[in-house]
Amino acid sequence: MDFAGALSADHLKFLADGFWVTLSIAFISILLSFIIGILLGTLRYAQIPVVSRVVAIYVETIRNMPLLLIIFFTFFALPEVGIKLTVTQAAITALTVFESAMLAEIVRGGLNSIDKGQIEAARSSGLTYIQTLWHIVMPQALRRMVPPIVSQFISLLKDTSLCVIIALPEFMHNAQIIYAQNVNYIIPIFILVAFMYFIVNYALSLVARRLESRQA
Repeated sequence: MDFAGALSADHLKFLADGFWVTLSIAFISILLSFIIGILLGTLRYAQIPVVSRVVAIYVETIRNMPLLLIIFFTFFALPEVGIKLTVTQAAITALTVFESAMLAEIVRGGLNSIDKGQIEAARSSGLTYIQTLWHIVMPQALRRMVPPIVSQFISLLKDTSLCVIIALPEFMHNAQIIYAQNVNYIIPIFILVAFMYFIVNYALSLVARRLESRQA
């Protein structure tokens, strides 16, 4: 093992660049998947004829596919039908599609957890269905959904490492380039990579636990 060579200043900078890409991709994908997930989950909960059924089929299809397959599809298959994406765009698209389906199910479950009596009371007081959903159901459901949503975001951050398969210059990609230079770099680099992922994900898990304790 060569810790000094593996963790040289140049290598650390290269890894930091990859880690920044990982965090950037994760942040954008989290933001987009959160917005889309809430929309899909709400549409599925609302039981709108045809629309809710189509959304349900879409969500269940995506949720039961491996993320790696979706990444391959966005990067290699879409160009065959004229949709060409850069590596970064393909990674964000794949992660967003997959995670939004996961979040949609969390949102639907959160909305279903709200007592139906509150909905009936709101409707009887003169509120429309949309007003009831927006002002009564959604605020309560979001508070209950925060812990599982944060947990899903932790999974998304870890899932960015799968994008190494399409040569996205993220953390694991750059780590592979470094330890490919010297077999003695493998263990030091793996230790550092594991430590960095642990720090970020553990911090997010603490946030999830804190939010969950507040809901108890």
